[in-house]
Amino acid sequence: MADLEMPGKAHGVGVFLELRKRLQSGLLIVGKDVATSPADVVVTGGESSLHIQTPRGQLSLTLPAGVSFEQGSCAPTSAGDSRGEELHFRLRIGVTPSPDGEAPDSAVETLRAKETYCFHCQGCMTRLLEDRKFKRVLPLPNGNWNAIVDDWCCHPDPFNKKLLPRAEDCLLGDTFLLLAKDGGCAETLTEEVSLVGSEDAHDSKKSCRRLALISCKSCSSVLGEAVAPETLKLYITQVVVEPAVGDRMPEASLNRSLFLEQTVAARLLGLSTSLSTFHFSIQTPDGKAFLLVWLLNCDSIMASVPESSVGAERSLDSHDSFDSFDSPALHGPSPGAARALKLLYASCSDTGAHQRDLVTSWEANAIGQPVELPLSVCEELLQVIDDSNSTLPASMRCMRSYEVAYLRL
Repeated sequence: MADLEMPGKAHGVGVFLELRKRLQSGLLIVGKDVATSPADVVVTGGESSLHIQTPRGQLSLTLPAGVSFEQGSCAPTSAGDSRGEELHFRLRIGVTPSPDGEAPDSAVETLRAKETYCFHCQGCMTRLLEDRKFKRVLPLPNGNWNAIVDDWCCHPDPFNKKLLPRAEDCLLGDTFLLLAKDGGCAETLTEEVSLVGSEDAHDSKKSCRRLALISCKSCSSVLGEAVAPETLKLYITQVVVEPAVGDRMPEASLNRSLFLEQTVAARLLGLSTSLSTFHFSIQTPDGKAFLLVWLLNCDSIMASVPESSVGAERSLDSHDSFDSFDSPALHGPSPGAARALKLLYASCSDTGAHQRDLVTSWEANAIGQPVELPLSVCEELLQVIDDSNSTLPASMRCMRSYEVAYLRL
């Protein structure tokens, strides 16, 4: 799997911006190292841009299409316990509908029957499956359907069997695709049996199970598993699915952390919309909870600029990582404010008393729609979320027993 290029945890936040499209309002936070009083900060707007003038110089942020700042609406507000370190401002925005503002679809939302697709390894962009045309593209029941059957059936579960695709089927899970192997799989994929689950020697038969892991032959990235001798289970975080158009080569692979962030964000948004839920339990394939996520809102537009980059001749695109303001990109486009999900999260491996009580409460009350990802991807996702949290002002990083983060769409 491609290595993550993660930023350091410690840096001072110079300017933080969160806009809410539905509320048509925003919060601007400026660190005291950048400006010492509200009078030092002047906010103006341009065409799809926001200009923040401080003693360090002017910072211009590119806004998504259809979003504009209402001139003269920026006013100081209380920073609470953080008043010694931060200046807080409230502002208003105008929002007009724009097709560019829609969230990108995930792979499970774009596949269609009768269309031809190619599947690529996200890590190295090697073409894994060529010209796959499906007669049927069908959704699988959502992640906790077996538990629902147990609650409603007064006799043994009549559906307790694997749902497998036929030769020209593609079955869509919440975070994976099921499809039949073809003759070319042996040339691009490898299969290796691995034990997953608890290593408790006293209960090894019950707690461990065998997984036939499927990996890319070119870069060894784990892509999924073989759930049956002729059936592949590929996770949407590991593959890129594109329409087959002649000999067109796919675009260069996205930065791994950005691809993972946007893919998971789009999927959480899709599940939240379709299932009317805001609580998610990120789980490994053996059903063990790894990360608890509470989706707060999906209409945020945010940007976080390190103190060292405010007033410097540095810029970045909104698709770069939150901390990429530290890398020089002279005379490029303005820093971009990106659409993002705002969420609360708690790691199930956290040893703190409050976190243990939180995890126990979620499990006891069956809170959280299961979202299955491989263990290595769960670990990557937690690192991405932790890094998002580290870019926030101190006043924004925690809420009760949870930590706060943003996932870009």
